[in-house]
Amino acid sequence: MQDRSIVHMDLDTFFVSCERLLDSKLKGKPILIGGTSDRGVVASCSYEARTFGIHSAMPMKMAKQLCPEAIVLRGNSGIYSKYSNLVTDVIKDTVPLYEKSSVDEFYIDLTGMDKFFGCHQLASELRQKIIRETGLPISFGLSVNKTVSKIATGEAKPNNEIKVIKGTEKPFLSPLSVRKIPMVGEVTYRALCDLGIKQIKTVQEMPIEMMAKVFKKNGVSIWKKANGIDNSPVVKYQERKSISTERTFDKDTIDVNKLEGIIVAITENLVYQLRRGNKLTGCVAFKIRYSDFQTYTVQKKIPYTSADHKIIPLIKELYKKLYNRRMLVRLIGVKFSHLVEGGFQIDLFDDEDKILNLYQAMDKMREKFGDRAVIRAVGMEAKSISRWNPFNGEPPPLLANRRR
Repeated sequence: MQDRSIVHMDLDTFFVSCERLLDSKLKGKPILIGGTSDRGVVASCSYEARTFGIHSAMPMKMAKQLCPEAIVLRGNSGIYSKYSNLVTDVIKDTVPLYEKSSVDEFYIDLTGMDKFFGCHQLASELRQKIIRETGLPISFGLSVNKTVSKIATGEAKPNNEIKVIKGTEKPFLSPLSVRKIPMVGEVTYRALCDLGIKQIKTVQEMPIEMMAKVFKKNGVSIWKKANGIDNSPVVKYQERKSISTERTFDKDTIDVNKLEGIIVAITENLVYQLRRGNKLTGCVAFKIRYSDFQTYTVQKKIPYTSADHKIIPLIKELYKKLYNRRMLVRLIGVKFSHLVEGGFQIDLFDDEDKILNLYQAMDKMREKFGDRAVIRAVGMEAKSISRWNPFNGEPPPLLANRRR
């Protein structure tokens, strides 16, 4: 079996780097990006700011207290989406197989390419090409799998590269903090520390059965990653990957209040499915079919987001572009495409923490009691929106003409 060569590339302090491209005076300064009010949240910060103990998701008020001289920027998700796409285009034109795992990081499978170029040389040349063509600093890790490469990238930062030779994965990982293991979040890290487990070396020396007993299924995954074991493939990035919902009416309608209510309801539900799947969308579309079966679709590229209050107005705007008040409507549909991993971070630029807390609270209620446990009043008439996670491999339910 051929040895794999997997590269993980990550743009360094991506949002900050984009801002510095637009304003060179920001170079070398402590930068905070996020909600600019005291109730805002830090979405990203420069390395200069991190030396003060600042990190993402920290309340902006606390960050400003730690570093009063920091320059605070609201951020511009449109600019960041543009630069993310520029980097994607460079990678797409250079390598045969890549996975865009978020707006600022990529996995690249170079297996077999060493016959022609040498994988490390090819990755280095690609990194230099990205820096040259976009002006953005980027780091990479190269190893036999995704986990080790991702951790290596973290060690290479800022703006550097590391190759982990096959067979040296365990000694490379051994001295590092268990916090470096992908999937070990703050809660798991604290639990490991409570057990006296702070270095990856300790996990490597533990029996897998013990990790499974304490952390169940996650314990097995953590043990494997700590030992440099990861067979997960690089999943080919599909620019058109999407989720969508359509609603066909029992009777063709011209009731604008009913139409708007259902549009809001299905959009709100789809956005929740994005957040549930830890996805962001970069393109939204609206579809309408009239009683004569004439069908029209309009779409719009947008800054990556998974926020109701940003996407719902856009969908309503597209609906108003297409809607002909003289015609009866048979079907409406909403579609999100250009999906990437990303959670909610890119929406922290202009959101106060109360909005973030509201989304988290609503999503918890939906997870516990069903998708329609919390909905906007305007969407209450849309009874056919049902519980479904489009990212778990299950087929969607039949949405048309259903009643609870």
